[in-house]
Amino acid sequence: MNRRQRMQLILQRDGNSCVWCRRPLNVDLVAATTEHLVPRLKGGPRWIENEVAACRRCNGQRGHRTLGDWLDECERRGWEPDRATILDALESLQAAIAERGGQRRARPYLESQLRRLRG
Repeated sequence: MNRRQRMQLILQRDGNSCVWCRRPLNVDLVAATTEHLVPRLKGGPRWIENEVAACRRCNGQRGHRTLGDWLDECERRGWEPDRATILDALESLQAAIAERGGQRRARPYLESQLRRLRG
């Protein structure tokens, strides 16, 4: 699956807005990017279950912050991040890892972020 196809699937699954700031995503005004919930640096897989749609601004500004820290920052800025979609994606990733196996480096990060978001 190429990037465009991946993005179309993600937008169909999660909706057509940035999960962080909720700006509508479209080709002409606000470019959509795929955001890895569990960063590649933390062992996050390149699976569609680990990706959500974000605007380029939010994706770039998150940097290496944890999900919980970035969600808090988004709310401090007055945005209303889509916590339900993010939590659903994390739970889907957890199920995919349980089914497929592997991802030893990603598991502790994923579990800590799930605890924080459910908390």
